Amino acid sequence: MNHSNLLVELFVEELPPKVLQKLGDAFAGVLFEQLAAQGLTTSESRLTAYASPRRLAAHITDVAPSAADKAVSQKLMPASVGLTADGQATPALLKKLAALGADASAVAGLQRVHDGKAEVLYFESTARGAQLTDGLQKALDEAIVKLPIPKVMRYQLQDGWTSVNFVRPAHGLVALHGTQVLVGVKALGLTAGSATHGHRFEASVDPVVIENADSYARQMTEQGAVIASFTERRAEIARQLQAAAEKVGGGVRPIEDAALLDEVTALVERPHVLICEFEKEFLGVPQECLILTMKANQKYFPLLASDGKLTHQFLVVSNINPADASAVVGGNERVVRPRLADAKFFFDQDRKKTLASRVEGLGKVVYHNKLGTQGERVDRVRAIAKSIGQQLGDSALARQADLAAQLAKTDLVTDMVGEFPELQGTMGRYYALNDGLDQNVADAIEDHYKPRFAGDELPRNDVGVVVALADKLETLVGMFGIGNLPTGDRDPFALRRHALGVVRMLVEKDLALDLETLLVSAIPAFGDKISDATPALADFIYDRLAGNLREQGFSAQQVDAVLALRPQRLSDVQKRLDAVRAFAALPEAPALAAANKRVGNILKKAEAAVQAKVDAGLLQETAEKDLYQALQTAVPRADAQFAEGDYTASLQTLAVLRVPVDAFFDQVMVNAEDPALKANRLGLLATLHEAMNRVADLSRLAA
Repeated sequence: MNHSNLLVELFVEELPPKVLQKLGDAFAGVLFEQLAAQGLTTSESRLTAYASPRRLAAHITDVAPSAADKAVSQKLMPASVGLTADGQATPALLKKLAALGADASAVAGLQRVHDGKAEVLYFESTARGAQLTDGLQKALDEAIVKLPIPKVMRYQLQDGWTSVNFVRPAHGLVALHGTQVLVGVKALGLTAGSATHGHRFEASVDPVVIENADSYARQMTEQGAVIASFTERRAEIARQLQAAAEKVGGGVRPIEDAALLDEVTALVERPHVLICEFEKEFLGVPQECLILTMKANQKYFPLLASDGKLTHQFLVVSNINPADASAVVGGNERVVRPRLADAKFFFDQDRKKTLASRVEGLGKVVYHNKLGTQGERVDRVRAIAKSIGQQLGDSALARQADLAAQLAKTDLVTDMVGEFPELQGTMGRYYALNDGLDQNVADAIEDHYKPRFAGDELPRNDVGVVVALADKLETLVGMFGIGNLPTGDRDPFALRRHALGVVRMLVEKDLALDLETLLVSAIPAFGDKISDATPALADFIYDRLAGNLREQGFSAQQVDAVLALRPQRLSDVQKRLDAVRAFAALPEAPALAAANKRVGNILKKAEAAVQAKVDAGLLQETAEKDLYQALQTAVPRADAQFAEGDYTASLQTLAVLRVPVDAFFDQVMVNAEDPALKANRLGLLATLHEAMNRVADLSRLAA
């Protein structure tokens, strides 16, 4: 069979840049999967995806012109239903065979297989393998249907009557198997050919006629002036950005922003990096403002000095490469100037008012219809921040946190943040320093949003930690208190992120704060606006903590064992997990975990609550006396180690109980007929259970 490589390209109008790579990968991926499912590829076949602003394409190696025929065995019906007593076909069997394209002559060839209950008739046939044209048509239709399009367009075809839906109007379809055009393939009103189009302005020929499937990338580069591969185009832009920075000299470097690089890669077909600059007077504006406006509005790459400071030069990725680039450079410099001037104006205007004078304005900004305005929210955050400061026993910290909390949201009513919401917090810090406020307070105003995302840094000082905790707790307690919980993938108030932020700060900052106390102490700030949802919120936070710990490599069993006790000091959880992991490695661990589980089950079945008390005078059997003596020796030492925070040593000290525990269960009847004896033995087990489960619920480690 003559296997050749396959090329499929859909030529369209400019695609949405932020999803181009995703569209390209999905288009090529579904094509490959569908062809493989039809047996048209081999185990050696390889896929290469292409995606540029005006095309989605796929190159697949080792594709067959037709799939191999397949033997098909179809279950028909029980022989007793399909055949008469003398072996003749019944009407039901003939009807079934006719539906399969066979007649009475096929009856003699039917297979009889006993399925354990009865004899069943099977019809053996050969299914013709898919032809490439038909198989590709099916694959292409599927790829178009499954394309993850954020929003479709409806447009008319050239006949003026027919309409189709697609991400952008399509104008060309290429389908080549080696050098052969698969003319029978159609999509979106287009018939497959071998011609496509290159760069709008710089292609050397138009149309570009693809010679064969393997010449596509080369011809698009040489004749079409297009780097069709998203990956190669991205790498070329990164290379040119670095080269341009080196040309500027002075150790400058382009800003690192993977999302921006992806978006620019999706905007250009033939990248050419140019060096531009703006007036140095704009550098008096906070660099975050200038960087944001250049990146978000213009898709430029700011240049940073070796110390991380913004320079007055920036890089532009042009889609054309003129002999004289001065007009392109000048045009981009003219375009960016008004943007920077706006930023400077906003900055100058905002500094005419202090942050303190803007607090009143927050009372006019609605936060939530059930929770009031931003002004009311600020009052709640202040109350929670003061409470946290007092729990930490630092009155000075509480005062600074109160001031930072009062001002933390005031930049929301500034012109700069009104124009660039992404700068909330950042501008608050600049304006706080402009107002002469303490550095710790200014930093806390910026940092109270942290961590903003997974892996983000935590607030840089204690004031920031307290305000960040208060801000996130206010959101969590408030939203849970009004029943506004995340569902499925919907979490409009980012409650999962806030919960993980609380966890990270309590753990990584090693804060001496109890979780339940934190949650309960936040409720009074809301007055009668909410109900107490502390249990549900605590469960939610522990769930986030469990997920975070599993991502760090702890087993679900170990995490479950520790969190089953609901430790209030989350900063202790890591040490408890380390102790459990060390304990699990001991040879005594499996037996003790199993015994612990058995003890727990016995105590649950007890008729009344069991006290962890033992009357030594009632001990009769040698095994129960030995266990009691072992507990008297090991538990005080283990408790002392637990109190010192040495959880690993505490658990390892209890490992010596394995032998007396095993002996106890082998030789002692817990449910004795004498009520006093039974109660004493249950008390002994309760003492054992209490001692073994201070660090974690070890029964969760039992297989």
